Amino acid sequence: MKKNKAQYFRKNFIILSILHLMAVGDVYKLRLESIAPGGDALGRLEGKPVFVESGAPNETVCCRIIQEHNTWARAELLEIIEQSPSRVPPVCTFYGLCGGCNLQHIDYETQLAAKTAILKDSLTRIGGLQPPETEVFSSPQWEYRNRMQFHCLRQKAKDSDIHQYALMGRKSGELIEINDCPVAVAGIRELLKTPKGKKGEENKLPIPVEKDRFTVFSKDDVLLSEGGRQKGKITLLEKEISIDAGLFFQSNCFMLEKLITQLRAIAADADNSKPMADLYCGVGTFSFYLKESFPKIILAEENKTAVSLARENLRGTEAEFFAVRDTNWQNDLLRRRDEFGFAVVDPPRAGLAPKTAAALAREGSPVLAYVSCDAASLARDSKILTNGGYKIKKLIFFDFYPQTAHIESLAVFKR
Repeated sequence: MKKNKAQYFRKNFIILSILHLMAVGDVYKLRLESIAPGGDALGRLEGKPVFVESGAPNETVCCRIIQEHNTWARAELLEIIEQSPSRVPPVCTFYGLCGGCNLQHIDYETQLAAKTAILKDSLTRIGGLQPPETEVFSSPQWEYRNRMQFHCLRQKAKDSDIHQYALMGRKSGELIEINDCPVAVAGIRELLKTPKGKKGEENKLPIPVEKDRFTVFSKDDVLLSEGGRQKGKITLLEKEISIDAGLFFQSNCFMLEKLITQLRAIAADADNSKPMADLYCGVGTFSFYLKESFPKIILAEENKTAVSLARENLRGTEAEFFAVRDTNWQNDLLRRRDEFGFAVVDPPRAGLAPKTAAALAREGSPVLAYVSCDAASLARDSKILTNGGYKIKKLIFFDFYPQTAHIESLAVFKR
């Protein structure tokens, strides 16, 4: 007993000693290995993960610890000792200040490889799965973003009514005034570069009177914004669809067309004699482009304004709508499993509600397409779905947001 106690205390003394070697303010030389979820570079000290903002894989740096926890630490980059071959000069003037992009200092091929690895690792580590080989669809690196949210900096004087536009900064609560954004499409960049008018002059980008944060959408010759012309039609895959700047819509139309094309191919392999279910349907985008393949579409969405626009987009189509919270879907919709030949789900970043995931696993359609904007929540939900009888058959990474760590993907499940 005494020997066991001695071994226990000696072992834990060594562990505690290692954990307390590192403290906030300490400076270390660190070899960075890879890009971690969220975009920080990952290195290790005595096996302990250390996350370094603005680092790059295969790089040696000098860094200072700014957060220290029992199992991980965060550090700020002080000096690059040995530069990574994947490091490139950032394009944007505001990079490092704005809270949007965080991978501009890494070349695009490395970005794609890093995000693909994170997606696969999430499904393996969190989901306990062996996913199929990941397909990768890349995007234009710049001028790809059609939809952006800005903060308004109102500057009012006796003879002027000037509006400056800002993005949230990396520091909490900080607003960064900008006059350009290289990832925004040309129409939005032009607006940002346009000098703001004096009082009485027409402002190209009207600001909502009651809001200091507003959304702008631009594609081709269409410009929509909260506070201005908010609703309109845009062309995707040679068809016009109605959208509203105040409602969620994918921010990269180039990649959205690729995603819809893939969904069309997957839907064609399902049972087209039965209805399709579209859960978290938004303004009905996926149903709008898949409606010819199914005799009826069943749509569910919590936002009643989005449902109203979805009704407009699907006018003339045999469709049924559920404008209720997803936790109620299993009561009225998911129990009708045998009705559906195909289902597509596009949940928010948090993923499926637990009851919805369980109901889909138990009663979902034979073919299920899961559109995800978060690798960790996709992995968690995939575990539930596969435990319920599904198998993951296809995994595609769509790089909707180059220069950022955001990961959009499509997982296809079959029973």
